[in-house]
Amino acid sequence: MKHARAISLALIFGMALGGTPAYAKTPKPTLAQIEAAKKAEAAKKAAAAVAAKKLASANQTLRSLTAKANFARALYVKAKIELAVATAQFVAATRHANETAAQVTSAHRTIGKLAINAYIMGGSMTDIEPLLNANGPQDLVDQLTTLDSLGAQNTTALNRFKAAEVIARAAKAEAESAKIAQLKATQKVASAKKSADDAQAEQEKEVEKLRKIQDQVMAELASAKKVRTTLEQQRALALLEEAQANTATKTPNQAKVWPDLGFKGRSTTRTSESQRAAAVAFAKKQVLARKPYVWGSQGPNSFDCSGLVYASYRAAGLNWPNWDRLNSALYAGYTKHVGLSELVPGDLLFYSYKGTISTIHHITIYAGNGMMWEANSKNAGLLFSSIYSVKGLMPFGGRV
Repeated sequence: MKHARAISLALIFGMALGGTPAYAKTPKPTLAQIEAAKKAEAAKKAAAAVAAKKLASANQTLRSLTAKANFARALYVKAKIELAVATAQFVAATRHANETAAQVTSAHRTIGKLAINAYIMGGSMTDIEPLLNANGPQDLVDQLTTLDSLGAQNTTALNRFKAAEVIARAAKAEAESAKIAQLKATQKVASAKKSADDAQAEQEKEVEKLRKIQDQVMAELASAKKVRTTLEQQRALALLEEAQANTATKTPNQAKVWPDLGFKGRSTTRTSESQRAAAVAFAKKQVLARKPYVWGSQGPNSFDCSGLVYASYRAAGLNWPNWDRLNSALYAGYTKHVGLSELVPGDLLFYSYKGTISTIHHITIYAGNGMMWEANSKNAGLLFSSIYSVKGLMPFGGRV
């Protein structure tokens, strides 16, 4: 929330003071650059509209594939149920076949006993010869043209034997049929599962394709918008600092150090000692490289005062949302205030033409031993100088 208010304040100041004469003939970034950025953003929006149609088509395809996958899964579940039924029927038929086969075997033993008894009690061998020479239960029944020679009891036994054999054959055929049905159901399950798996794989592929399209469109749109808003913000900040610096040159009797009016900043810091040292090292490198001073610039080839501060701490690893490009006055409220006697390398110094936060026009990085690294002006460039070389020093430093 503080960050948003700070940006809003900077933009308001920029609009209010934008007409003030500037040191530089052409503030950076230029209106032409901003207009070009707007056109680029509009082009990306047009491209996004085209991509939106592709997204709609991809969504329709995705819905179709989802329905296909759901249907395949339903067939798979149905096939599994059919397999379970076929398996149960096969198990039951097999059990029944085994039971009837056992009954045939039992009946065969009974007939054998009856034939032996008939012979012992006076029957002829010719009467029981079919029993002894039969090739099987059915052959036995076919050879016996009359059952009277064995008596009523034997006739009943043979009838039962014949019936048992018929039932056994039927049970065996049913078991074999159930086994074929089970095999077909198993194959159907495998086929349905493959169809479901293939549909799911196709669906997942389409989802990934859709995600990539969305990511690309959003990234391009966000990038174009960021370029445009950054250029607009930089121009507003540059105009604000330019106006304040121009006013400072025309304001007489500025103090070397303003009295402490009790201004407060943040209650906490966001950096470590090593980060502050890294920021100082970055600023030193830019100054020693004799890079030029350009309004609204934040590197890598040129800087203004707040641009050098922003770039130095960004190089030290402090990134958005903990760190952003502000103007000199806003950095005063964006840092923890420390007394000038408590300064350590990396602290920020502020210069104002009236001793108030709103009239701060310059910002530098404390180097230690009363010295600072600064982007001074178009004529002076980037300097290593005394903290008192610029009038209007605020009575506090800002620790990031």
